[in-house]
Amino acid sequence: MLRISVLVGLVYVSQFVLAPSLSASGDYVTYQSSGIPLLPRLLRLDEASIDDLNILQASGAVTSVDLVHAYIERIHEVNPLVRAVSETNPDALLIAISLDAERAAGCVRGPLHGIPILVKDNIATKDLMNNTAGSYALVGTIVSHEANVIGKLRSAGAVILGKATMGEWAQWRSGWASSSHGWSAYGGQPLGAYYPQQDPSGSSSGSAIAASIGLALGALATETSGSIVLPAEHNNLVGIKPTLGLTSRDMVIPISLRQDTVGPVAKTVKDAARILTAMSGKDKLDNWTDAQPFDEVPDYVKSCDYGAFRGARLGIPRNGISPFLNSSSEPIMAAFETAINLIRGAGAMVIDEANFASFDVDSFNRNSTIVMDTDFVTQLPDYLSQLVKNPNNVHNLQDILESTRNDPREENPDRDMYVWDRGLQRNYTNSSPESYNAYQANLEMAGPLGVLGTLDKYNLDALVMPTFTSFYLPAIAGLPIVTVPLGSFPDNTAVEMNLKGTMVNVAPNIPFGIAFIGRKWSEETLIGLAYAFEQRTMAREKIKPYIRPTFELRDRLNQLDGVKAVTRVQSPDAEKPYATPSETMQSTLKRSLQGMFSLSDRTLSLLGYTTTPA
Repeated sequence: MLRISVLVGLVYVSQFVLAPSLSASGDYVTYQSSGIPLLPRLLRLDEASIDDLNILQASGAVTSVDLVHAYIERIHEVNPLVRAVSETNPDALLIAISLDAERAAGCVRGPLHGIPILVKDNIATKDLMNNTAGSYALVGTIVSHEANVIGKLRSAGAVILGKATMGEWAQWRSGWASSSHGWSAYGGQPLGAYYPQQDPSGSSSGSAIAASIGLALGALATETSGSIVLPAEHNNLVGIKPTLGLTSRDMVIPISLRQDTVGPVAKTVKDAARILTAMSGKDKLDNWTDAQPFDEVPDYVKSCDYGAFRGARLGIPRNGISPFLNSSSEPIMAAFETAINLIRGAGAMVIDEANFASFDVDSFNRNSTIVMDTDFVTQLPDYLSQLVKNPNNVHNLQDILESTRNDPREENPDRDMYVWDRGLQRNYTNSSPESYNAYQANLEMAGPLGVLGTLDKYNLDALVMPTFTSFYLPAIAGLPIVTVPLGSFPDNTAVEMNLKGTMVNVAPNIPFGIAFIGRKWSEETLIGLAYAFEQRTMAREKIKPYIRPTFELRDRLNQLDGVKAVTRVQSPDAEKPYATPSETMQSTLKRSLQGMFSLSDRTLSLLGYTTTPA
């Protein structure tokens, strides 16, 4: 039994107990002397929040190194079953050691300091990891520089723990019945943790699985059309698909720069908001970010308002929902109607039948296919041209196709290349009249005739929809979505398989979500609404995975010799809880870290320090 004395705020409490036998069912950790809970589920990493981990680090009870060790142990324990992580970062422990040294020196970068985060395997880093989009054609490539969103996370103090598996080429290779969500040659087939052989949805499958069962605190995902919000809902998570241009796509393997976004998935709205704040901002290498209407990114955590529904005007576009309904969606819609009553009861005005002026699903899908096909063929070579090492000598989609066709590990023709064949056969680019006209037609349907027109017509703050129906129009219009857990399929649900017949798509206990959709740059509003819903329902806590790791922080602490004495805990919500290091402090720490650990410029750059080119 570990006994620690702590000072919480101004109240001294003795004999704080972390018992090795603490129940894994979510019991509160309590003070032995008074029984007052310190933090719920303190030692459960599948439930721990950023605030929880910050308190533990600030207290000295746990270091970033401990967190990295614990998460890697959890990955080793269950990854053979769920295949959510394609690589762990060989630099992660060294980065954690360095961040712990900073903390010991009084330099805490912010709420992400020392927090392990996974990133989808299409977001480039300069760690000793691949960036493959799940394809063997890109294994061994080295990028010229890492993605802007990664640099921002590093500057905020996050530890890039590894790469999450993903649907190969972001699900943009095979026909729907030929492949399966999340599968890639390099990463294998990831599986959701809520039902045996569960389809995790895609393409950000590994990111969502990993965040859901605590293989990292959270993860970065990408979305072209549904690939953040759908994996988030199927894995019982919050997912934020940002406004196009809020986060940079530089050095993110593209499908369509007219639609691609990078956003977080996490267990709670507040955690997702913290990650979003850290990763957002302008980037000279992605001119879409120039459209941001602010010079300083908002602190999205401040938008987490329990009272956000009070006075809000929300709309339900029923004609944007009905085309996707079938018998298996009945439990989702029943939960959705219950949620609407709750939202009304919390003070919101909900306008039902706030319908789109026009929503032709078939026409929209045809035009979307043209846009994404032509963007992919045109923009992929731009990414490949920035590789400084390219062992398979791939420079365009035709090269990728040939490499894939000739590599038996890619499982062709069982998993075909229909999407690539179609794109190449079009024989025109995204600057052609055909692509331009398709894009403009969908912009009209998504904007004035769709989401934006409805928001304006009814003077709404946001739309609310079941998550599985929410992403079509926002994809082309670049609009933000926040999805939150809503419920799960009941015990009497009939099992339904995916089109390939290899995974379970519908079954008891598989989660689903509710989504809030808004205008560009309305993340603060949407996060507030999502938080208000989350806190009233706590739906995530009612849905339990059938697979989850057993290794916890207490096991890590039991591996260490001795007991760390804790003298003080500084609450992350206290006024000015984080020191903003001055340039002098940064310079001193940089020199100290170089001396202590013989850090190279490459490793220093991974810590967010400016390095001088050789």
